Amino acid sequence: MKLRYKAVSQDGKIIRGFIEAGEITTAADYLRDKNYFPIKIEAIEHESLLDFIPFLGSKIGEKDVILFTRQLSLMLNSGLSLIKSLEILKNQSVNRAMTEVIDNITTDIQEGASFARAISKYDNLFSPIYMSLIKASELSGLLDRSLSRLADNLEKQQQLKNTIRAAFTYPVIIFTLMIIVVFIMMIFVIPQLSDLYESLDVDLPLITQILVGVSKFTVTFWPVVIGIIGVAVFLFRRWHRTLEGELSIDGLLLKLPIFGRLIKESILVEFSRTLGAMLASGTLVVESLVEVSDITGNILYKNAIVDVAKRVEKGITMGDAMSRYILFPQNLIELVKIGEQTGKLDETLTRASEYFENEVDQSIRLLTTALEPAIMIILGIGVAFLVFSIITPIYQLTSVIQ
Repeated sequence: MKLRYKAVSQDGKIIRGFIEAGEITTAADYLRDKNYFPIKIEAIEHESLLDFIPFLGSKIGEKDVILFTRQLSLMLNSGLSLIKSLEILKNQSVNRAMTEVIDNITTDIQEGASFARAISKYDNLFSPIYMSLIKASELSGLLDRSLSRLADNLEKQQQLKNTIRAAFTYPVIIFTLMIIVVFIMMIFVIPQLSDLYESLDVDLPLITQILVGVSKFTVTFWPVVIGIIGVAVFLFRRWHRTLEGELSIDGLLLKLPIFGRLIKESILVEFSRTLGAMLASGTLVVESLVEVSDITGNILYKNAIVDVAKRVEKGITMGDAMSRYILFPQNLIELVKIGEQTGKLDETLTRASEYFENEVDQSIRLLTTALEPAIMIILGIGVAFLVFSIITPIYQLTSVIQ
């Protein structure tokens, strides 16, 4: 069972944490073996609303992992041991779930496990790239530097996601509101106007007849419409999971105007930055390429990077292997070749990631600039269609009355 404990260390500090044990006495014996004097040990029960409603309780997000990585790197760089640093972080953490994770990691390390092995239990928090970097840095004795680089990379990844998310927030909100307005019009407004037109025996223009027909169909067969949409989404997702579907969709996304360029540049940012970090930690090129291939999120890039890794393993330089694919721009290939020649491939890849980050920013500005007038045009056409469809019969009616 899971127990919560409060104990005092040899230097008089209060230690709080969680422990798995069959009985409270077993947990107490374990704490005494670690030179802790237990003050209170109790089983964790549902004591608050947060425990009954999981989504309201403590959760570990990207920010928690970034903060953990940054603080741990600073403490190790200041000369503190890994165990001491983890204990300080555990006591400072305000996230209950993160406190438990750090406590379990600390316990595993105290029992002889490596840091990489201890965090491998939490693959939902720490990515394979994260664990590979930690494993390589422990072997090379550069854990503090690797953690600092990891924190930088995670912060940049989050910043890139936030930038892209912010660029799409406005269009998504506008289109969502537009769909809601159209739905309300079709369900509530158009049927009432249709009844009015029928009662007055007004000849409806074609555009109004189409609108009324769509409204009647929606009101009468809305369960069928929702069912068709649901089945279509299910079949599309199922097809997308197949190799053919992945290749088709990912290839189409890369060919989209403006969006395709943004997707390519985002992938190249992650590829060059992560690969540079792994090489800097001492990971071999082939192993690094295989690991990085999983973070691209695009099967075309994944297949290309895996093939590059196979060619490098056979003795071909990375730059020459990449030059076989148009997915990699020529400036990146040239930087890789220079890095291989100078023996500073990790540094050139880092510079390449900075270059592509600037390109992403420019693409987002271009996208935002292009979307705003496009949205206004679409809204204008939609509003004009609805107004013309509704007003024309009313205008005809007033003309007849006059």
